[in-house]
Amino acid sequence: MLIRRTQRSDSDRRGSVAALLSGQTGGLDRRTFLRRSGLAGGALAALSTLPLGGVREAEAAAAGPLTAGATARKSICTHCSVGCTVTAEVLNGVWIGQEPTWDSPINRGSHCAKGASVRELVHSERRLRYPMKLVGGQWTRVSWEAAINEIGDKLLEVREKSGPDSVYWLGSAKMTNEGAYLFRKLGAFWGTNNTDHQARICHSTTVTGVANTWGYGAMTNSFNDIRNAKTQMIMGGNPAEAHPVSLQHLLEGKELQKANFIVIDPRLTRTAAHATEYVRMRPGTDIPVLYGMMWHILQNGWEDKEFIRQRVYGFDDLRKEVEKWNPEEVERVTGIPGEQLKRVAKLFATEKPSTLIWAMGQTQKTVGTANVRASCILLLMTGNVGGPGMGANIFRGHDNVQGATDVGLDIVTLPFYYGLAEGAWKHWSRVWEVDYDFLKSRFDSKQIMEAPGIPLTRWFEAVTLPKDQVAQKDNVRAVFVQGHASNSITRIPESLNGLKALDLLVIADPHPTTWTSLAVEAGRKDGLYILPVATQFECKGSRVASNRSLQWGEQIVKPIFESKDDLEITYRLAKKFGFADKMFKNIKVENDLPEAEDILREMNRGSWSTGYCGQSPERLKAHMKNQAKFDMLTMRAPKDDPEVGGDYYGLPWPCWGSPEVRHPGTPLLYNTNLGVMDGGGTFRPRFGIEREEKLADGSTRKVSLLADGSYSKDSEIKDGYPEFTLASLKKLGWDKDLTEAEMATINRINPATPDAVSWSLDLSGGIQRVALMHGCVPYGNGKARMNAFGLPDPIPVHREPIYTPRVDLVAKYPTLPDAKQFRMPNIGFSVQKAAVEKGIAKQFPLILSSGRLVEYEGGGEETRTNPWLAELQQDMFIEISPADAADRGIKDGGWVWVSGAENNARARMKALVTERVGKGVAWMPFHFGGWLAGKDLRGNYPKGTDPIVLGESANTITTYGYDPATNMQETKVTLCQIVAA
Repeated sequence: MLIRRTQRSDSDRRGSVAALLSGQTGGLDRRTFLRRSGLAGGALAALSTLPLGGVREAEAAAAGPLTAGATARKSICTHCSVGCTVTAEVLNGVWIGQEPTWDSPINRGSHCAKGASVRELVHSERRLRYPMKLVGGQWTRVSWEAAINEIGDKLLEVREKSGPDSVYWLGSAKMTNEGAYLFRKLGAFWGTNNTDHQARICHSTTVTGVANTWGYGAMTNSFNDIRNAKTQMIMGGNPAEAHPVSLQHLLEGKELQKANFIVIDPRLTRTAAHATEYVRMRPGTDIPVLYGMMWHILQNGWEDKEFIRQRVYGFDDLRKEVEKWNPEEVERVTGIPGEQLKRVAKLFATEKPSTLIWAMGQTQKTVGTANVRASCILLLMTGNVGGPGMGANIFRGHDNVQGATDVGLDIVTLPFYYGLAEGAWKHWSRVWEVDYDFLKSRFDSKQIMEAPGIPLTRWFEAVTLPKDQVAQKDNVRAVFVQGHASNSITRIPESLNGLKALDLLVIADPHPTTWTSLAVEAGRKDGLYILPVATQFECKGSRVASNRSLQWGEQIVKPIFESKDDLEITYRLAKKFGFADKMFKNIKVENDLPEAEDILREMNRGSWSTGYCGQSPERLKAHMKNQAKFDMLTMRAPKDDPEVGGDYYGLPWPCWGSPEVRHPGTPLLYNTNLGVMDGGGTFRPRFGIEREEKLADGSTRKVSLLADGSYSKDSEIKDGYPEFTLASLKKLGWDKDLTEAEMATINRINPATPDAVSWSLDLSGGIQRVALMHGCVPYGNGKARMNAFGLPDPIPVHREPIYTPRVDLVAKYPTLPDAKQFRMPNIGFSVQKAAVEKGIAKQFPLILSSGRLVEYEGGGEETRTNPWLAELQQDMFIEISPADAADRGIKDGGWVWVSGAENNARARMKALVTERVGKGVAWMPFHFGGWLAGKDLRGNYPKGTDPIVLGESANTITTYGYDPATNMQETKVTLCQIVAA
């Protein structure tokens, strides 16, 4: 039973929602909820913050001892990436109660509103119950056997005619590591790199930008470690709503350390409300802001000179760019006064340790990779990497988006960032124990086998563009999407053309999602299947939190209705395609369900490059069992504990060597203050050991890319060093430490040249083990790069958004030229040029940005179907400043039309008039779907599966714009107009 929300006025009601919520009284509106939601002192269990008028007598037993006969099982919250543990109470196979897990060092007995209501995901009556297909425009029930056979036959038919790349495999950050890994492996055996997931649209630019700076593309520290910071700077994130439970660590750290809490954001967010210094910037000007800070740092000598000398390459190149950004130019471009930025720069550079926190506010832009690089450079300039309270604390989105990225559910790499070159394929053919030539035969060519696939941001253009503009055998003709929302992808009006043109669309998900409602709206009558997938609480397996910690989730209850585990669906498809025997050669399968533990063991055997090799199922389960033993601040267990002694919680990768080596995990990346067997590390020299540079007189010089006099504690090599190979072990005389079995494996890997076998290719783990024995990091000890040669902009360059209101700046700061990227044309330069010539900024004068709400997550289908969350936020809305609202005659709570700069796009929603946004800026949440251009699409869902709350999608209004290094979409900066409806 839902509580009906108190309306702000007697004007327009939303009939469909009102009908669903009828019969209830009392409750609270959004503003009241936001005011009263618990943030102070880490009390973040938002459901406990409801006002008394909205509280009803509990209908279930109060928290306390387990019900007689019940068992407690642990899993991980399936929403954001903080990694909160959920303790479920299960009786007779039914989930009857839940608690936030008090022993977890991450959430410490707290949940946000979403986490507190996850039980409803399993119990929801709006879940898909059985497979269905669209026949003549009517939804028809089919059996699993019929669905797999019909889908499989059609996919094989498309493959035969148009090649394996004509099928697009879109996976999910909602999968376990094991599910995501199998999905990518399925793509490899099918013969395509057209396999992607949510990381493309949230943090692909982070992975590319950070990895190209210092080695690995992930959060360097942890939520807990932020407590050690003296200065916290949040730029491009709003953890109060996006990662609520993390805020207990930020705010308690702020109080205990008396820390500076700086928020730089175009919008006065709920996080910014806690700031000691709030800086409002123009959307899309991250690089000028960061360079403006660096200008002051260099002018005043606040940079960490010794850190730069020992551990950084390219500082002089960077300095030349920074010198262009004096306070006057920064204020002209960003709107930030020079004195305020100087104050912030001084705090960050001198009141250390300092950490820089970001999320999608930085990444979802055409300059997303460059933004991330500039953030890393600020940390390097101030020496704020590689120690407690420092680093790039990158808050990922979904619960397993870090893990799904790591295991290779991506268009640019095989699992664990090995890439797509021949050597990477041969490595995984050895791990999988299949012939390399078999894998090669599955692709249209060796060239396409080693070429990145098509990003999910461009899937619909891969369907509709002329064939000669898509660099593969044929256009995409079929899409199999398992756990990804379509309303999370920009340019929805254009995507309708792709939905209509497909030969086949398969949606595998606990809910039908907006793929279903939009595909029907696009005109599909046939060739559309929906398959019910179990939630992660009905499966078991590992997930990776944003801090790189792995956690094992137990199966709480068996899949409800006719839902299937992700692993079973992948196995059934592989069996239908005829290669299940090869794909599951070393994985136990019972009743068509692969064993999750066996999949993780296979991952351990192949993941030497990233250090996923030490986290066996047994070690992860021991951590979940012994959560109470891990210190909240250091996240380390006592060294004398028999099961988890000396481990860091979740064995954050890299966890070097085989599980028997007992590496404790790496809580803080690149920390030279600790020995490598204590979790220490160095920057990774993955871009060579020296570089030839051209000098002004035309001559050249070779510059070392290895660290200079910096090394991890207890290292036997007291300087920089390259990655370890058998040859380097021999040179050092350490090859004698290898066992006979290890040497035999190394010789089998490369019989012709065993000396070339490296730490990342040695399946025995011997090279890693020996390097660790001598206190060295297996990948070497290099310098981080301020100059990331190889990227489109080696030194980050400010480039105006494709659709910018500041057309006066485009000539000086244009976007990059048009180019072919990821098999597709990127015509951002032409689009920007046309926008300037047509005067788009005059027709659409407001900057539109987007972001998260605490009540919902992702595309919103799960959370908008949850009655406890739907009750809290029932209307799609747009925030508009009082000045802009007054100019347009718009009232708070009134209906408005929002129109976009492309496709005659428009959307109908409510206005929230607020000073959170400045004049000229508007903001929308991105969780809504089920409306299109003012039309309610509820009837397009199969009966009984429509979400409780529907609304317009923000991505109906978003426009063209793709980061050249990743094809990340631009959701944070475009233009719009708003008028009263």
